Amino acid sequence: MSTIKLILEYDGTAYAGWQRQPDQPTIQESVEAAITGVTQTHVPVIGAGRTDAGVHALGQVASFRIDRDMTPREWTRALNAHLPGNIVVRESALMPDTFHARHSARGKLYEYRILNRPERPAVERTYCWHIHQSLDDAAMNEAAHTLIGSHDFSSFQTQPTENDDPICHLQRLVVSREGDRLRLEAYADRFLKQMVRSIVGTLVEVGLKKRRPESLTPILNARNRSAAGKTAPPQGLFLIRVDYE
Repeated sequence: MSTIKLILEYDGTAYAGWQRQPDQPTIQESVEAAITGVTQTHVPVIGAGRTDAGVHALGQVASFRIDRDMTPREWTRALNAHLPGNIVVRESALMPDTFHARHSARGKLYEYRILNRPERPAVERTYCWHIHQSLDDAAMNEAAHTLIGSHDFSSFQTQPTENDDPICHLQRLVVSREGDRLRLEAYADRFLKQMVRSIVGTLVEVGLKKRRPESLTPILNARNRSAAGKTAPPQGLFLIRVDYE
């Protein structure tokens, strides 16, 4: 048996997220169907993270085990021939049997994109959150800094969830502006359900001066989702990469 690691890029617009669901198109289902097309064998594929409906990825990692002797290059070319145009295998690798896309992950980098101008986007409408009011990115950065560290992030976790450990080590949370575009980068050892989008929605309220930057500390300490801001829409979120030892 071989353990195969895939690095995937996908446009999540047309999908109901990563995880397989009945009667809805998902990334996991599409990748498993491609493997079946190549090997005539159905095997389950494990993703490093369960991206939500409409969320994109430039570096999602998946793994599966199969009894098939193929080189990484052969896997990449064969799977891409069977995948739809909005999903692509960027890289394949043969891994030790102990490798697991989710359990072996040590860190994930997400990026959230905001278009901050009066006019709505035409080309980028499925790849950003359009906010027409002016955002104070300096205040957003000040607020973001208070979340760095190991904390209980229950206030930024959407329910229901199967996760019973709310502690995450958030190592990077930075808001940068280039003209009318804002980019928020979040790096942590792990993330809770819709955690990045909940943080972004709260930081945007700071940027709109609906909350003060120092309000993030009591929100964090409340450990209650109702204390934080609304959840940012999915189309601005990208899973950039997953790190392993």
